[in-house]
Amino acid sequence: MSAKNAFYAQSGGVTAVINASACGVIETARQHPEQIANVYAGRHGIIGALIEDLIDTSQESAEAIAALRYTPSGAFGSCRYKLKSLEANRREYERLIEVFKAHNIGYFFYNGGGDSADTCYKVSQLSESLGYPVQAIHVPKTVDNDLPITDNCPGFGSVAKYIATSALEASYDVRSMAKTSTKVFVLEVMGRHAGWIAAAGGLIEDHAIPVLILFPEIEFDTERFLAAVKAKVEQHGYCTVVVSEGAKYPDGRFLAEQGTRDAFGHAQLGGAAPVVANMIKDATGYKFHWAVADYLQRAARHLASKADVEQAYATGRAAVEFALAGHNAVMPTIKRLSDAPYAWEIGEAPLSAVANVEKFMPRDFITEDGFGITAACKQYLLPLIQGEDYPPFEHGLPSYVTLKNAPVARKLGDFAL
Repeated sequence: MSAKNAFYAQSGGVTAVINASACGVIETARQHPEQIANVYAGRHGIIGALIEDLIDTSQESAEAIAALRYTPSGAFGSCRYKLKSLEANRREYERLIEVFKAHNIGYFFYNGGGDSADTCYKVSQLSESLGYPVQAIHVPKTVDNDLPITDNCPGFGSVAKYIATSALEASYDVRSMAKTSTKVFVLEVMGRHAGWIAAAGGLIEDHAIPVLILFPEIEFDTERFLAAVKAKVEQHGYCTVVVSEGAKYPDGRFLAEQGTRDAFGHAQLGGAAPVVANMIKDATGYKFHWAVADYLQRAARHLASKADVEQAYATGRAAVEFALAGHNAVMPTIKRLSDAPYAWEIGEAPLSAVANVEKFMPRDFITEDGFGITAACKQYLLPLIQGEDYPPFEHGLPSYVTLKNAPVARKLGDFAL
């Protein structure tokens, strides 16, 4: 059987290590030219496939592809674009298959989170019914750490390391100024429905830092929270608050909700930190500072976890190996074998059990009062932030790669999204 081409794309919010997965996919595919002729990347995710805007990765040198391992963001461009069901939008699926046929694409590697797993699953299900079977493998990625079955998600370990480090360093600053100035520092982190990133801020407690965490999984109680802040400040002279963007009131309203929605239909969030900080100021009079980690937390490749980089690359490599072995509609997973020493291996999960399923913080990972993390949570988190994997530096700044991203010649007509 002649070799087929592969299509790889990145989806959703990018991470410090998503390009390491891309590196794993492309380098592994290049080792099997008898089965995978070339890897085409979608410019801006699945949109690149729909509008036939493909990137020819064969035009990149081995050195450039290797440099993806330590380069943050999405090297080929990402997107937030969720395919609807076949019944609701058949034309998009027919277009995908038309593009795949035109470019002899037999493998589909989609690197993203829960919505991307859903898209990958739909393609795997429907490509056969549309007369052109495609092996669809989902490559896990999300800073939110909310994909099921896998122990953790590539991208999370690095953001957890960044948040724990930033919270620790800022807390030292506040502590030094607490006598005459700032009493409270509020750090807002990502996490719409799951508080994994916020939980990482709780690791600073072991450094004798008074910290309170606001999780999406725990309803926000204004009076209890303000009382906890006051108690921390009275005992320690200052307090750090780590608030998830998904923290919400008992009625379900997000503290940070802006009243708008993104392309996936999710409420757009941002602004929990100033809401919480001003709430504290109004109730106590404490001077405060607040910050929103935003893109900084997911782009900080200079502080990436070595474990995270290795797992991101390994899942990209495994995706290709699964496809070559004939697997379809699956996702490589990370299976934890032990905490100390930390050991893991690659597993496999069916996309039918992954698509549209979110993994939340277990209640026994959150302290009884709802404002901290337990020993079990720390035992889970600490291995994921271990090790440093610094990028090369030049003139004092990280030396990242920008690919040529040469286009593949188009064969079809225009397509309107």
